[in-house]
Amino acid sequence: MSLRDILLWPDDRLKTPCAEVTELDAVKDLVTDMFETMYTAPGRGLAAPQVGVLSRVFVMDAGWKDGDMTPLALINPEIVEVSETTAKGPEGCLSIPGVTAEVRRPTCVKMSFTDLAGARQERVFEGAEAVIAQHEYDHLEGIVHFDRLSPEAGKALKLQYQMQR
Repeated sequence: MSLRDILLWPDDRLKTPCAEVTELDAVKDLVTDMFETMYTAPGRGLAAPQVGVLSRVFVMDAGWKDGDMTPLALINPEIVEVSETTAKGPEGCLSIPGVTAEVRRPTCVKMSFTDLAGARQERVFEGAEAVIAQHEYDHLEGIVHFDRLSPEAGKALKLQYQMQR
């Protein structure tokens, strides 16, 4: 296992949609490194493009900071369904440290994905898990939380981030 450097916005790799994983064995070490990097950062989710790998992989653990470790790796995730109910809440990002954005997202999302054993899974995420899963999925599409804001709010937060760097 090894820590990986987390890319910082506006690195172009954070704006690039990722390629599907075709060889599961090729990402097993990546996933291990991503968990170590995420826990050390400390974050609740981390997508492969945030460590410079443009593959459709993300890891998450919504409960570890509260004592319940529930690590989950999602390979080639797809959003199957989202709830009509939405909520607005604060989101941070390891690639945009020090800036929190108020993002509106569906409160529930169903995703299908391949697990590390190669089995296709389907899971419903709610609450904090739903936010984390959607945030990390966005990274695979080349989207950061700034992109989910109104143009004015996004511009203001980008300026805030650039001023503190």
